[in-house]
Amino acid sequence: MQTEVQHVQVSQVDEVVEQRTQEQATQPVRSRSEKPTGLRGRLAGWLMAHRSSNRERNAWAVTLLELQPTDRVLEIGCGPGVALALVSKVVTSGQVVGIDHSEVMVQQAKKRNAAAIEQGRVQLRLASVFDLPPGHDRYDKCLMVNVFHYWDSPDDVLRRVQWLMHPGGKIVIAFQPCVQGPTGEDVLRAGHAVVERLKAAGFSKTHLEIKSMTSDSVACAVGIKAG
Repeated sequence: MQTEVQHVQVSQVDEVVEQRTQEQATQPVRSRSEKPTGLRGRLAGWLMAHRSSNRERNAWAVTLLELQPTDRVLEIGCGPGVALALVSKVVTSGQVVGIDHSEVMVQQAKKRNAAAIEQGRVQLRLASVFDLPPGHDRYDKCLMVNVFHYWDSPDDVLRRVQWLMHPGGKIVIAFQPCVQGPTGEDVLRAGHAVVERLKAAGFSKTHLEIKSMTSDSVACAVGIKAG
């Protein structure tokens, strides 16, 4: 089935979606995939790396970054390194950093990106965003795919990321609503909530992108750090 991408202005979302609180729309969820460990974790990583829908989701999110060869890129919750491999194909003279708090995911990402790591273009760290001290690096782009809804304090995460980015830097947050069988309204509602969180964290020029897939639709909240 052919996929479809829709650019959604926040004002449009208000017109078609019933209002819910931002907390309801992005309520944290706990599952085994939050911090994969052991055999189950290795299996989860394998599925993330090979499931066609997940690869498609990551590829689309990467295109929204509008990467340049010299960019410094941070991926938070890099998982088995699928998106990192795509990013490093474009960022040939910059720096790509992936962090994850699952040792299983970091090890899988290292194997998948071994050549780029050996060349010094990709770095992987067993860490959370709060382990990165403010000002230790500055990034032009930041990517998050299906990790936002696992955080207890997403607003704190976004403020820390905003601090770590260069003025004019771009953030892309791709995710699916944490409900069973999400409808189009669920996707829009959740996307709108994340866009509002980006604004509150200091990002400007925020907007929402929706990608219709054979499986559940995916939302991408996009923002720019003010100069």
